Amino acid sequence: MSDAVRIVEVGPRDGLQNEKTPISVADRIAFIEALIGAGLHTVEVGAFVSPKAIPQMVGSDQVLRGVSHIAGAEFHVLVPNEKGYEASQAAGAKVIAVFASASEGFSRANINCSVAESIERFKPVVARAKADGIRVRGYISCVLGCPFDGEVKPQAVVDVAKTLWDLGCYEVSLGDTIGVGTPMKARQLLRAVAGSVPMEKLAMHFHDTYGQALANLYAGMEEGARVIDSAAGGLGGCPYAPGATGNVATEDVVYMLEGLGIATGVDMPKLLAATNEVSRLIGRPPVSRVASALNAKMRAAK
Repeated sequence: MSDAVRIVEVGPRDGLQNEKTPISVADRIAFIEALIGAGLHTVEVGAFVSPKAIPQMVGSDQVLRGVSHIAGAEFHVLVPNEKGYEASQAAGAKVIAVFASASEGFSRANINCSVAESIERFKPVVARAKADGIRVRGYISCVLGCPFDGEVKPQAVVDVAKTLWDLGCYEVSLGDTIGVGTPMKARQLLRAVAGSVPMEKLAMHFHDTYGQALANLYAGMEEGARVIDSAAGGLGGCPYAPGATGNVATEDVVYMLEGLGIATGVDMPKLLAATNEVSRLIGRPPVSRVASALNAKMRAAK
């Protein structure tokens, strides 16, 4: 357990896009700068999607341009189609993400097409990115359960993961979008997918709806997974899953990793300050247990 873990901070995109209160471009830039200042060097900063579908991500091109001067950081943007890809390139994106669901029900509800059709849509995006020297990350949603189809078979996840890997994605992020997974299922899933995609190329993207995210991450780490997606303050949710809470909180992940003797390079007070500021902007306290505990400690000290 002592080797390095890479944290991909997804709060500014996957987190904020599911929050009801939109945040200005300037505030999103300040949030990303604060996260990088806290030691999080890989940050998902926006999405080149329809402003009608996801108004929270309007101005992602300005956000990307606004942070691109920061040295030593890697910025990811979500790109659903060729139009989005072209817009991302105009804004200078060097790493993009494409997404597919492991569940037919979620795919139809989310993007109004089958899983196979969604893959056909982004195949030309991946091909163009490869030709342009742009790195592509693949996301799979609903890997441990779906709000429409219920249980999702590991083989369905394996099939999508293998497709993304074969197309040329450098990493595949496995998303428990509605946070229903448990450690044994997370472990079994990672083992199954690692038969088609190398374990070191898999990321764990676990939501915390049922309070299982940290346990699931730990189980995945025991299997050898070493990339974790998380969001400052536990931002986010899923519009199609009633009660689904956000991503596992970055503060909670950092606290666990440091307690395991794994150095994250993250400055907790700076991360907490970034979380508290974005929480103020969206008008609700962080759902992170660590942030809540540290904030209570600071209040008591005053």
